[in-house]
Amino acid sequence: MIILLHGGGLSWWNYREEAKLLETEYHVILPILDGHAGSDRPFTTIEDNAAGIISFIDEKLSGSVRLIGGLSLGGQILLEMLSKRRDICDYALVESASVIPSKLTNMLITPALGSCYGLIGNRNFARFQFKSLHIKPDLFEDYYRDTRQIKKQDMIAFLKANTAYSLKGDLKKSSAGIHMYVGEKENRTILKSAEAICDINPSAGLHRMKGLRHGEFSINHADMYAKAVRQIVRGYR
Repeated sequence: MIILLHGGGLSWWNYREEAKLLETEYHVILPILDGHAGSDRPFTTIEDNAAGIISFIDEKLSGSVRLIGGLSLGGQILLEMLSKRRDICDYALVESASVIPSKLTNMLITPALGSCYGLIGNRNFARFQFKSLHIKPDLFEDYYRDTRQIKKQDMIAFLKANTAYSLKGDLKKSSAGIHMYVGEKENRTILKSAEAICDINPSAGLHRMKGLRHGEFSINHADMYAKAVRQIVRGYR
């Protein structure tokens, strides 16, 4: 069993290609995070979302899985799961997760979204936003469809949670083989966050990917991501 947790503002299609590449080797589960298009409940906190996925694993998957991966917000939820349950998975692939809060950015989210949320349904505005995320063009329709379905209060909630999340000390107790992946072109906060995670759990492996920006690893390079999953499960560091 493998579970892959998509990034904030995205959905299960974040990992659609990876699931296709890995389906003959693993049972791949692609949950939709709380507050996103297709979710059955609003977003409250990263901690609540992590607890919900742990409950699902307990009820449906006998309490643990082989590997869990997560991008950005999904990566933060994964880190929270690892902190709450030391043996929730054998391996963890954490991509581009911030664990250094930004008070200023957090304060600006509500007024910023208040002024531009109405534009989300505008196709030209959506294309502009989509381009800024460096997502490959063939995912635009998925992005546009699902972004329009995210409620304003949910978007504010998960963006504020994303910019306020800090690392829990219990991560050091995790028995999972943790692998951190960050793009070489990511912002300083993400790069320093990866180092902070490795500091608190020295057994974690840090992988810096040349030339990649935030989220490009899983979103744009499914073949590389699937290869990384196979290598991690086979014990490669």
